Amino acid sequence: MVKRKESSPVNTPGHGKRARPDSEGETRTAYENGGSQASTAEVGIIESIFLRNFMCHAQLGPFQFGPNVNFVVGNNGSGKSAVLTALIVGLGGKAAITNRGSSIKGFVKDGQTSADVSIKLRNRGHDAFKPDVYGESILVQQRLTTDGGRSYKLKSSSGSLVSSKKEELLSILDHFNIQVDNPVSVLTQEMSKHFLQSKNETDKYKFFMKATQLDQMKDDYSYIMETKTRTRDQINFGAERLHELKRQCLEKEEKFKNLASLGEMKEKLEDLKCKMAWAMVSETEKQIIPFRGQIAGEEGRTVKFEQKINEWQGKVKESEGSFRALQEKLEEISREAQALKPQGISLKDGMQQRKRAYHESEVLYNRFRMELKRLERDAEQLNRRIHELQNSSDNVSEEEKVARLEEINQLKFQIKALHDQDATTSEQINQFQQALYRDKEERNKSLNAEREQKYKVDALKKQIKELQDSKTDRLRRFGQHMPALLSEIDGAYTQRRFRKKPIGPLGACIRLKDPQLALAVESCLKSLLHAFCCDNHQDERMLQSIMAKVFPHGHRPQIIVNEFRNEMYNVSQRAVVHPDYPTVLTALEIDNPVVANCLIDMRGIETVLLIKSNGEAREVMQKRLPPRNCREAFTADGDQVYKNRYYSSEYNRARCLSRDVDGEISHLEKEVSHIEAQFPTIQQGVRSIDSDIRKNDGLLRQHHETKKKIQIQIREANARITELENVEEQPSIDIATLKGEVQENKKRIEHVQEKMEKATLEMEEFKSLFLESERQYEDIKSKINSVSEVADPVKEDLHKVYQEVETCKRHKKHYEEKLREHLSGIKKRKDELHAKEKDLEQKISKAEQIFPERIEVSRTARSLDTEINHLRAKIDTEHHLHGNREEIIREYHAAKENYRDMEGKVKNLKVFVKLLDDIMTQRYKTYQQFRRYLTLRCKFYFDSLLSQRAYSGKISFDHKNETLSITVQPGEGNKAALSDMRSLSGGERSFSTVCFVLSLWSIAESPFRCLDEFDVYMDMVNRRISMDMMLTMADSQRFRQFILLTPQNMSSLPPSNIIRILRMQDPDRGQTTLPFQPVDQEEEEDS
Repeated sequence: MVKRKESSPVNTPGHGKRARPDSEGETRTAYENGGSQASTAEVGIIESIFLRNFMCHAQLGPFQFGPNVNFVVGNNGSGKSAVLTALIVGLGGKAAITNRGSSIKGFVKDGQTSADVSIKLRNRGHDAFKPDVYGESILVQQRLTTDGGRSYKLKSSSGSLVSSKKEELLSILDHFNIQVDNPVSVLTQEMSKHFLQSKNETDKYKFFMKATQLDQMKDDYSYIMETKTRTRDQINFGAERLHELKRQCLEKEEKFKNLASLGEMKEKLEDLKCKMAWAMVSETEKQIIPFRGQIAGEEGRTVKFEQKINEWQGKVKESEGSFRALQEKLEEISREAQALKPQGISLKDGMQQRKRAYHESEVLYNRFRMELKRLERDAEQLNRRIHELQNSSDNVSEEEKVARLEEINQLKFQIKALHDQDATTSEQINQFQQALYRDKEERNKSLNAEREQKYKVDALKKQIKELQDSKTDRLRRFGQHMPALLSEIDGAYTQRRFRKKPIGPLGACIRLKDPQLALAVESCLKSLLHAFCCDNHQDERMLQSIMAKVFPHGHRPQIIVNEFRNEMYNVSQRAVVHPDYPTVLTALEIDNPVVANCLIDMRGIETVLLIKSNGEAREVMQKRLPPRNCREAFTADGDQVYKNRYYSSEYNRARCLSRDVDGEISHLEKEVSHIEAQFPTIQQGVRSIDSDIRKNDGLLRQHHETKKKIQIQIREANARITELENVEEQPSIDIATLKGEVQENKKRIEHVQEKMEKATLEMEEFKSLFLESERQYEDIKSKINSVSEVADPVKEDLHKVYQEVETCKRHKKHYEEKLREHLSGIKKRKDELHAKEKDLEQKISKAEQIFPERIEVSRTARSLDTEINHLRAKIDTEHHLHGNREEIIREYHAAKENYRDMEGKVKNLKVFVKLLDDIMTQRYKTYQQFRRYLTLRCKFYFDSLLSQRAYSGKISFDHKNETLSITVQPGEGNKAALSDMRSLSGGERSFSTVCFVLSLWSIAESPFRCLDEFDVYMDMVNRRISMDMMLTMADSQRFRQFILLTPQNMSSLPPSNIIRILRMQDPDRGQTTLPFQPVDQEEEEDS
């Protein structure tokens, strides 16, 4: 508590009773004259408050409070209680204290996201809080949000932000002794009503304890007593622990005394270690000497290899010279042959043309000769016919001939009708065959479609099962055999059959940042999602054998051999960088760098863009210049886009990388249902087609039978016609006509003979030309062959020289390889020598660290090591019996230190507890004296305040049972006995309560007092007297601020410069900002 600086709240000379004042003027004389001249408060009082979006008000204030008495008046709903609630909440109070809500977010106006409370505290004088930082006032700004959050801003008088921490606000409140949760400092309307109506004496006692902060002192005392109890328990535990530590310390001390016998053995061990270190140096130096000799010898042999290389290099040059000379000679011969080739080609073409002309003339001659032979045969037949006619004497009757001709005509007409019927039947057969073909084709298509749909349904059901299995095992999305394969790989790796464990499937090692790109990534990576990566070819062969066992039939995953690295490739120079679209590499989360490197090597994922929209993909890749390093792009539909090509995806959903497994299963089940619903339609169509096929097949067989019958009839008719035509009849042809034909045939024979003679001459001419061309072509051909014969031995010589060149090169390469191997061997020897020299330096360095001066040792390192091991075994045996020396020493000192530390702690705790007992005994006496002092003061002030209305009363404190009872008797005390407050009227009980509150104000410390609707149950007389008492106390305590909220009109108050009335106006129904007009008492009277 801060230092008290108040005087008596009443101006009565003693504790006696006084008569009721006759008039209002006598009571208020002090206020009308300006009251006491005490100075106003300098720290902790409220200077102003401003609210925004708080409770149901869009804006209240800003408004100023006076340093002493402030009346906030207004009707219900005008915002009086909102100001008091904002004061509690704005200074860090909890929502439950205000009785206006259970949460901070309830104070935010409906429809708004936050509320603001600004409170300005005075900070002047020598008790100011950090005056060099805040100045003469401290502005506390708090923002409340609808999610229950609150933030603070503590500003100086100049408006600059000083802090935003609640701890700083608590420091300010502690410094000013502001207690917003103390009902004496801030008595809300609900607390006031509860207190007025409460009949519980325990509640009144708690009210008194909280107002005087005695409850806090009591709680502190209880906490200290609990701490003392816990400390005594620690002392008892420490005493038991101290006994145990003393026993352990004595045991460690006994072991420490038994360590003297190990000293000599350890000294000898150190000496042997020094000799061992320098013995290893000597042995290493001896090992280096042969290496140096071998290197010198090998370097001497280098010259021989170089000489051999130079020798064969000379032979290579000599052979290459011979090869070039022969090559030039062969080229000259080839040029001669090339020069003869055009002439040979020309002669060959001419020979072939003349040969064709000769053959054509020969064909013409043969045609004429055949024509002549035919004409001669015709002439012979005509002459023989004439002779037969001249010798014939038979004569056939004309009637038989006519009858035979009529029958032949009827048969021919019948044959024509049969041919027409046969053609019609053939056309119908063709139509039925085509119909059967179409029906069978349609049937096969329907059956194939049904078979394909069944295969598709089986595949979809298999995929559904794999997806259902993948709920518990995600690897099944990459194939039903994948879990078994990984199990086999784990087993083989456990048996060390792999150098490094293969990684895969690669699709299980990647995660999508954006699920909408799943199909695009799958379309890009394809089979790589199921692939495995091996570090070396040996591991690849082992994985192949495992896959052959796990995948007996069907497609096996791809295996990629790529050396495992712990870091991902640096692809910054060749990767695509686009501000709007990611690459496949940036769209994936890949934890294993081996997987990332494999996908970069195999697919170049750093150069492939992912663009969700097909139109945007075409715009970026085809209508504009593609981004730098970009080879291709994929859309969200899986389409592949190049600069000048576009390929649509075969799939419409992702299978391996999709996260929505249930959605995938639902989609596939719907697709299966849709396909199965088509089966009845397909089967009905097949049955209909089968019926048509059977019907058309029957009709086709019938027409085939009909066609056979027609053909039989045609053959029979033709046979009859032939029979009739072959009947021998007497020729009636005129012999003169036949003789005329003989003469005509003779003329044709003569004409053909003339043409044949002419063709014979042309044939002989073309034959001579052909033979001449053939002779010329053979001459040029022989010349070309002679040139080729000359070139053949040159080619053979050239081939021999070429082989000689290659042989020389092989010998040269052989010695170059030998030289490289020789130099590599020298380098390897030098590396080994360098490693041994480095090892020697390290051993010398270690030996110098062990013992700086070099020791010449005659013994070998092995014998020294044997002795060291033997000595160590003896020391270990001793250690086993007695323990490690350093450990024993360390444990001994640690046990001793722990014992002393625990002993000191127990001793200090005992002193602390004894001192705490003395202090607490004294403090409890002081607490009781202070409580008794406050009790007496409260009783005194209560009696004094009651006497102003000629009341008599008594306050009884029962600290043992924690009760407080108040008895009051209106009127003179000798006329009636004291009675409980429950028997008083509402106004009398309110007046008595005000007296009790004022008595608590007199004994409690706080820079300001707030009281909400203190006169709610008072009549006019009690209200006036209570008001006079409050004003009297306020005048006597100018260093405190009083804020009184009332719905009553305070216009009847006497004029005083210590009173300020803040009048709240009733807002209109549509008004959002409440006008708040502060007026002094004098201004109110003028108006």
